[in-house]
Amino acid sequence: MIKVLIVDDSAVVRQVLSSILSKDPQIKVIATANDPIIAKDKMAQEWPDVIVLDVEMPRMDGITFLKLIMAEHPTPVVICSSLTAQGAETTLQAMAAGAVCYVTKPTLGLKGFLEDSAKEFINTVRTAALAKPKRWVVTGQPAKPSLTSVASAPIAALAQTTEKIIAIGTSTGGTQALEVVLTALPRVSPGILVVQHMPEKFTASFAERLNRLCAVEVREAKEGDRVIPGTVLIAPGGLHMRLSRSGAYYYANVFDGPPVNRHKPSVDVLFKSVAQFAGKNALGIIMTGMGDDGARGLREMHEVGARTVAQDEASCVVFGMPKEAIKLGAVDAELPLTLIADEIIRYTR
Repeated sequence: MIKVLIVDDSAVVRQVLSSILSKDPQIKVIATANDPIIAKDKMAQEWPDVIVLDVEMPRMDGITFLKLIMAEHPTPVVICSSLTAQGAETTLQAMAAGAVCYVTKPTLGLKGFLEDSAKEFINTVRTAALAKPKRWVVTGQPAKPSLTSVASAPIAALAQTTEKIIAIGTSTGGTQALEVVLTALPRVSPGILVVQHMPEKFTASFAERLNRLCAVEVREAKEGDRVIPGTVLIAPGGLHMRLSRSGAYYYANVFDGPPVNRHKPSVDVLFKSVAQFAGKNALGIIMTGMGDDGARGLREMHEVGARTVAQDEASCVVFGMPKEAIKLGAVDAELPLTLIADEIIRYTR
């Protein structure tokens, strides 16, 4: 039984969400609260497995409350707010503070929207219950190629190149994990390509936030961007990203297409292209996330001689994607999150 606490200042939202969740026999709403102060009292009586949390509330905002939860008793939190529709920064702050996932509420037609999205919301809560949040210290401010060609057998990559390629794939918990890794890198680092499962319009703000924190330059990838040392390119939400090569130069191809492994961008799309065009000149890293996206692509990288690394179970929020890659024999080393940046620096040397 998944015990859920709903914290929202809207009586309508509390009522509708309680009704939706009660339809699942494996979910029990143990309490609701109209602000975090009341919620803390309810939690003292019975601690929930998942907290559904609004951002705009009286007496204490949801982001502040989220940080307190993660500092004292890390618990899976689903942010349910209309602020995510107005700008990505609020959502990025929530995820940096430890939220597992988020649901965007519309400003109009709220009740109908929630009822129409009942199945998806239930699945979100069930997914959140599987997460293992960690105590995080927020370091930021307040915070057309085809898929067919990617899926084909890799062609011969350059035997050697002076430019190494780093490919990173992650999902649930990845925004925090990427901050830990990328902020630890020196300005002179290999070109890095990142696929983080994230909706469109969010990745640009995510990249901008990381860019303010990192010595390396971080930006959302555009079609034809050259992959150069000291630069991190993050795949845009809603589009795939793959590596291509022209002579000895590497480029990012950003393109539309059907979801792969239910995701767009897909980690497998990136990893398979890196195996094809960079071969043993690449380092592949698969980090925290649910599902198996990236596992097969990492195996292809491994088979052509690339160095491959998985984040270890103890430091993952969700040990899904790394676990599946390990099961396929695609991983050379399992490392805690805090040592992945060191691995990148070591690989460069």
